Amino acid sequence: MTSLSFSRISVPYADSSVNTPETSESTAVRYQSARSCPVVASNLQLVAGRHHVLTGGEANICQRFRGLKLWLIESLNLQLPNIKHGSNKFKNTGNQNKNQLANHWEMTLVHGRKVSEENFSADMHLDSSGKTVKSTLLPENSSLGNHRCDVSANMSTSTKPYSSSLETHSFNVLADGHGGPSLSIAVIGATGELARRKIFPALFALYYSGFLPENVGIFGYSRKNLTDEDLRALIASTLTCRIDHQENCGDKMEAFLHRTYYLNGGYDNRDGMSKLNCLMDQIEGVSAANRIFYLSVPQESLIDVASALADNAQTQRGWNRIIIEKPFGFNILSSQQLTSSLLSKFEEKQIYRIDHLLGKNLIENLTVLRFSNLVFEPLWSRAYIRNIQVILSEDLGMQTGRYFEGYGIIRDIVHSHILQTIALLAMEPPVSLDGEDIRNEKIKVLRSIRKLDPNDVILGQYKASSGDKIDVNLDGLTPTYFAAALYIDNPRWDGVPFLIKAGMGLIKHRVEIRIQFHHVPGNIYRERIGHNIDLATNELILCDVPDEAILIKVNNKIPGLGLQLDASELNLLYKDRYNVEVPDSYEHLLLDVIDGDSHLFMRSDELAAAWNILNPVLQELDKKNISPELYELGGRGPVGAYYLWAKHGVPWADD
Repeated sequence: MTSLSFSRISVPYADSSVNTPETSESTAVRYQSARSCPVVASNLQLVAGRHHVLTGGEANICQRFRGLKLWLIESLNLQLPNIKHGSNKFKNTGNQNKNQLANHWEMTLVHGRKVSEENFSADMHLDSSGKTVKSTLLPENSSLGNHRCDVSANMSTSTKPYSSSLETHSFNVLADGHGGPSLSIAVIGATGELARRKIFPALFALYYSGFLPENVGIFGYSRKNLTDEDLRALIASTLTCRIDHQENCGDKMEAFLHRTYYLNGGYDNRDGMSKLNCLMDQIEGVSAANRIFYLSVPQESLIDVASALADNAQTQRGWNRIIIEKPFGFNILSSQQLTSSLLSKFEEKQIYRIDHLLGKNLIENLTVLRFSNLVFEPLWSRAYIRNIQVILSEDLGMQTGRYFEGYGIIRDIVHSHILQTIALLAMEPPVSLDGEDIRNEKIKVLRSIRKLDPNDVILGQYKASSGDKIDVNLDGLTPTYFAAALYIDNPRWDGVPFLIKAGMGLIKHRVEIRIQFHHVPGNIYRERIGHNIDLATNELILCDVPDEAILIKVNNKIPGLGLQLDASELNLLYKDRYNVEVPDSYEHLLLDVIDGDSHLFMRSDELAAAWNILNPVLQELDKKNISPELYELGGRGPVGAYYLWAKHGVPWADD
């Protein structure tokens, strides 16, 4: 036997042949991250048969191992695994990780026959105390440092026999032949209502439509004592295939659930994130892998979870992105603290503040209508537009719940959705469709909006009784209705009121944007129109609820011998024009995160600018200098809103 001195690592190698006889034992060699060199002192499992034993000092192992690994790879005729990035529709940036992947080739040297599930995931070795323990693969890039990657010891238990996810999942990576997923998506708070009803169904819809790679890894993380199968059963009933083409629905659903895993993170977020990182490393194998972390957690837990994630669960072989649910703070101070904490751990480009209302097709279509239609772009200014109204009303079927309590409609809807909608409507043409270019124009609009005058704001709260099927546990100052007039102090929009009307518990569910144009100067048909010339004002109406549509209100002659005018609507009704199922807003936004398109997500400076606009009203509300006006549940909102519209010379849009 030949022996080379090089630390205390035993590398299997047969002099006679690269192939090991079928009767020999197989092993997997554990490597730690290059950042944690020198390697651990514990001996690694030997393979029966002839081999070289490498021993020696640990101080210079990192420098010497680079040269040795090339010799071993050449001698054993090992090949790098092929990296498969899934569907052609999946817009991946995997090529940028090729150089990184080449530097992470401290991988398992498996000697002999094709690896089976048993000997890949549960090889035995002796630790320093002589106790027999299981050895598992840990890629070099692991962010755990000196932590032991022992997820199996912390996996949740159930009444039925359940083997470690590491044991089960490790084999699937190689057996599938994909070299591990090119994308891993972790849902933190996987057993919550939002995750079950919205996030997992949206992920499956993307997978079904081919926007995720076939070998994507979906990871559920929470504190409940569940298994992989428990989570799969929990979300299976919420998954649906496209109505317009249900091809291979069952097979796709089974494949998606097969790629879904669960981890009980426990109550120590740092330990839990370390375990999550280990599990993700196992599923990813040695291929380049990007990671998305959806933080579906309560606001009070957000900073701690995000910090633990940043330190313990980020990959070093691709990009990392985190998704954060609104509201983004309670006021300007708490928002600044949250932003500061996040930016101390992540780069701005990694943070995606999601508001599902901004994923509506209505919002996605705003820039298309503005910048690709000559009929609209020249009219988009104070010279032709009289006012713009942004209306969002929720009917009796919408529940407020604990989440809404305390935050109210200003922090929950107005701060993000309404102000972002106005920014997209009013911004200057960006230099490109790049997310940063669009956000650069949005921030200019937000900084140009005047701070709200409390006299231009109407707050309301619905009156509910215990018999009403809606949450009545609201404190006296939590507004459920908000109406206001905003003004943008720049040359394009000087003097044009942007009227906001957002409320809950109203007569109908309605989401629309109304753009009213000026009256025709010297209109020769004034006498034919009647006394109320406002009824004949041209309007562009963009509807989302109850039916998605684009309407243009024009004056038209009624057919006949007389000269009678009528205000008619040119109607583009989506359900009549397009025979497709409209994707859920979470699908739009999750796909944007995957593609790195940030234009519908608030940047930190946008966040601060929005708080500056609303801060005067929030301060008055907190000081109890203003209080919400009560309105009937199922009614049309506070009476004060009608007077506010009249004050700014705007006709009231019928509910």
